[in-house]
Amino acid sequence: MEKRPLFIGSEIYRGSTYGDWHPLRVPRVATVMDLSRALGWLPAQVYVPSPRAKPAALAVWHDADYLDALVAAEAAQSVTDAVREKFGLGTPSNPVFSEMYRRPATAAGGSLLAGELLAKGGVVYHPAGGTHHGMPARANGFCYLNDPVLAVLSLRRHGVQRIAYLDIDAHHPDGVEHAFGDDPECLMISVHEVDRWPRTGVVEGDTTRQTYNLPVPAGLNDSEMALIRKEVIVPLISDFAPDAVVIQCGSDAIEEDPQSRLALSNNAHRAIVQALMPISPRLLVLGGGGYNPWSVGRCWTGIWGVLNGYDAPEVLPEPAQKVLRALRFEGNSRGRNPPDHWFTTLHDAPRSGPVRQEITGAINAVLGETRRR
Repeated sequence: MEKRPLFIGSEIYRGSTYGDWHPLRVPRVATVMDLSRALGWLPAQVYVPSPRAKPAALAVWHDADYLDALVAAEAAQSVTDAVREKFGLGTPSNPVFSEMYRRPATAAGGSLLAGELLAKGGVVYHPAGGTHHGMPARANGFCYLNDPVLAVLSLRRHGVQRIAYLDIDAHHPDGVEHAFGDDPECLMISVHEVDRWPRTGVVEGDTTRQTYNLPVPAGLNDSEMALIRKEVIVPLISDFAPDAVVIQCGSDAIEEDPQSRLALSNNAHRAIVQALMPISPRLLVLGGGGYNPWSVGRCWTGIWGVLNGYDAPEVLPEPAQKVLRALRFEGNSRGRNPPDHWFTTLHDAPRSGPVRQEITGAINAVLGETRRR
């Protein structure tokens, strides 16, 4: 991985929102771009504007009639009852909004481009990616398209065969497992909250399918995730010897996020990325969930720092603090009196704790067949 990491972004995410009431009303990718630039971490030569994927490119996995319906819904800014029922468009989770095709098609275009950019190795960061719930013919869980699936297919199209996909979002990647759960050349590992929507991904360690699901209990702390990293994530990926690694780094597992009951600090995400860098001939890092504007912006910016070997200052410089102080979290109690460290630091204080029996039991269940071989 000698090449300098590339950052795929777009201005379409600035001001684009699923609606004033939706969890994705908060700014995320634009915050990462602005914060990275304020720190001097995002020079023009590593920034790659994301293309917008056309329906023909998306049809490599998504059904053509669904794509037609998605484009038509954006143009009309409405859907019929029949379209809502058949395709999941215009629902509370996947509402009609002004960029409902263009925004996800831009994220998908970035992931398709990433596969091309990584053909000969390197590192690509695409924080707008990670929409892991999208199905071939249905919007699902805030995801109109499934860009991680498209990224894997793009990597394959550019000669990369063995791919490890790791997902540390609080929610199970049901769409990605739908695509690759039975593909022995795609190792899938997901660490997600137990009994959290979509309520798939029960404990599984299937060496035939190369699928490992590790649902974790509420309150998952840094010590427990460190054990999972050491015992499950790194050994499985290392033994698989992939040609490329794709990591979905949803930040909704961080303690301040309103969409889960997990309790990680953003140190856990950075530690996983750092641990996988030496064993990833090609590395694509995606965003994903994350619904507190401060925690997601700080987490994803910190990951970009890790990919580049940058050390965050103990106290952020004034331009970076200005980016964070400008954020708002309307409609959520976490936005009323945000703590000062959300403005002045990039890294959380560690959230260590005891390693509970539920964690060691789940690890043993997932690795049982592997350990018996």
